[in-house]
Amino acid sequence: MNGAGNLVALNTIVRREIVRIMRIWTQTLIPPAITMTLYFVIFGKLIGSRIGQMHGFTYMQYIVPGLVMMSIITNSYGNISSSFFGAKFSRAVEEMLVSPMPNWVILLGYVVGAVARGLVVGGLVLLIALFFTDLHVAHPIITFLSVLLGATVFSLAGFVNAVFAKKFDDIALVPTFVLTPLTYLGGVFYSVDLLGEPWRSISMVNPILYMVNAFRFGVLGVSDVQIGVAFAVMLVFVVGLAAVALHLLKRGVGLRS
Repeated sequence: MNGAGNLVALNTIVRREIVRIMRIWTQTLIPPAITMTLYFVIFGKLIGSRIGQMHGFTYMQYIVPGLVMMSIITNSYGNISSSFFGAKFSRAVEEMLVSPMPNWVILLGYVVGAVARGLVVGGLVLLIALFFTDLHVAHPIITFLSVLLGATVFSLAGFVNAVFAKKFDDIALVPTFVLTPLTYLGGVFYSVDLLGEPWRSISMVNPILYMVNAFRFGVLGVSDVQIGVAFAVMLVFVVGLAAVALHLLKRGVGLRS
């Protein structure tokens, strides 16, 4: 396929993903917004009033970037894993693989759709947060790039999960037993500076810690890790997971029956 054909194919996949998200908006957009509102009420208002300040900010202000990033990560991951596995289940993937469409177009189309859902949900959560506290974005460019890279990393991870999944239950295993623990231990609700050894060192191998802190630095201007290191970690994961996903598509692992 030429460049124009690739663009048409990419636009078709992205449009289909966006339409799917908006068609079932009561499942894709509303539940995470409600869940995060409960987090703001319980952790921010009730518990936060007893904790006091953290790094010069109220506890509510401190956890907002973490909760926004958590919603972006989980929704980007969940969108692509369920959508691509659904395409596998209906044999639509086989049709794409035998078409002249390059593998990178298939991957990019699904990733863009997942990132879009993550950004929309993140925007909703951030809007809800403004009803509970005041926020002033310290570094807009860093904020946007950290959100984009974080959503891309977990979109690619969700894609790999969907490729290997053999039944719908396999889609829920990784979010339940891997993604959720990493998220809660990724500095969403606390600063890792409060942890003693060896827990602080153990936390440093959690990739979500770097994503949360990069976004927190963009919004508040404070971080537990060096921003350059945080972006390097995210870029390494993007390149590595993209290479794995393209390799799996090329070999047709779990896709061709």
